[in-house]
Amino acid sequence: MPLALWALTLSAFAIGTTEFVIVGLIPTIAASLGVSVPSAGLLVSLYALGVAIGAPVLTALTGRVPRKHLLLGLMALFTVGNLVAWMAPGYYALMAARVLTGLAHGVFFSIGSTIATSLVSKEKAASAIALMFTGLTVALVTGVPLGTWIGQSFGWQSTFLAVSLLGVIAFIGSYFLVPSQIAMSPPASLLTQLAVLRKPRLLLVYAMTTLGYGGTFIAFTYLAPILQEVSGFSASSVSLVMLVYGVSVAFGNIWGGKLADKKGPIKALQIVFALLAAVLLLLTFTASNTWLALGTVLLWGAVAFGNVPGLQVYVVQRAERDAPQAVDVASGLNIAAFNVGIALGAWGGGLIVAHLGLMATPWIGAIVVVGALGLTTLAGWLDRRDGLVHVAGASRAVGAH
Repeated sequence: MPLALWALTLSAFAIGTTEFVIVGLIPTIAASLGVSVPSAGLLVSLYALGVAIGAPVLTALTGRVPRKHLLLGLMALFTVGNLVAWMAPGYYALMAARVLTGLAHGVFFSIGSTIATSLVSKEKAASAIALMFTGLTVALVTGVPLGTWIGQSFGWQSTFLAVSLLGVIAFIGSYFLVPSQIAMSPPASLLTQLAVLRKPRLLLVYAMTTLGYGGTFIAFTYLAPILQEVSGFSASSVSLVMLVYGVSVAFGNIWGGKLADKKGPIKALQIVFALLAAVLLLLTFTASNTWLALGTVLLWGAVAFGNVPGLQVYVVQRAERDAPQAVDVASGLNIAAFNVGIALGAWGGGLIVAHLGLMATPWIGAIVVVGALGLTTLAGWLDRRDGLVHVAGASRAVGAH
C-alpha cells in the first residue's frame, strides 16, 4: 500500500479520536466549565450535527475543488477546530469548535474513499478503503482511552491540543505524500441528493440507521458518568474501561461484516439489533456492580457498531434498485443518518438524565433499538413481497463515518 494511504489513515485516526474522546471526558468538562452533565453531552450532538450537515452539503459545494487541495483544507479546518477547543474560554466557544471539526469530518469521509481508491490498482480498491477506515477503529481502541487519560491527568484542554498536533502531522503527511493529480468523479448536486430523499424505501433504511445508532448513543454518551457515579469506577479508571470497549468494538466490526456476508444484511441486522437491545437492557441491572458493569461494557462494544457493515451494504442494495444513478449519494446520506442518530441520541439522553436520571438511559436506549429492529423486519417483509432475495457477500467491516 502506498505511503499516501497511511497519511489518510492517520487523518482518519485523528478525526475518530476527536469524535469519540469527548464521551470519556464529559464529567471532567462539566465540572471544569460549571455546566450540567446533559449540557456537556450536547457537545456530542453538535459534533454529529456538523458531520450530518457537512457530509452532503459541503461535499456538493466543493465538488469541483481539486481533491488534494480539498483534503489539505479539511485537515487545516480540523486542526483549527481542535485548537479553538484547546483555547476555548467557555462552554459556547467549545460548542462552536465541535461544530467546526464536525464539518471537516463529514467531508473528509465523503472524499476519503475516492482518494484511497485512486492511489491503488482496481483489485486493491476495497483493501485501500478498509485500511483508511482502520484509522477509525484504532482511534476507538487507542486514541479514545489515551485521550481520556490525557484529559483527566492534565485537563481536558490538553486532549484537544494533542489531537490538533495529530492533525498537523496528518496535514504534513498528506501535503508531501498524496499526489496532486487525483481523478475526480462528477460532483453530486444538492438536487440529486434531495431526489434520493424522495425514495420511501431508502428513507426506511435511513430511519433504521438513525434509530439503531440513536439508541446506542442515548446511553453511550453518558457512559463515563454511569461508570463513575453508579458502577464505582474512579475517574482515572474510565480510560481503561474505554480501552476495553474499543478492543471489543474492533472485534465487533469484523464479526458484523462476516455475519452480513454469511446471512445477508437484513438477517444480520436483526441479530445485531436484538443483541444490542438485550445488552442495553442488561446494563440497567448490572451497572451497580463494578465487575458486572465491566463485562456488560465488553459485550456492548461487540454489538454497538456491528450493524455498520449490514446497514452500508443494505443501503447500496436498495439504491441500486431505487436510485441507480445516485448509489454513492445514497450511501453518503446513510453516513449522515448515522450522525443524525448520534446527535438525537446524545440530545435525548441529556433530557432523560435531566428528568429521569442516568440509569434510565440504558433501558430507554434499548426501546429505541427495538424500534430499529422493527423497521428492519418491516424492510425484510417488503423485500420478500417485492421478490427481492438478499444474497450474502460484499460486506466489509469498514466504518460508519
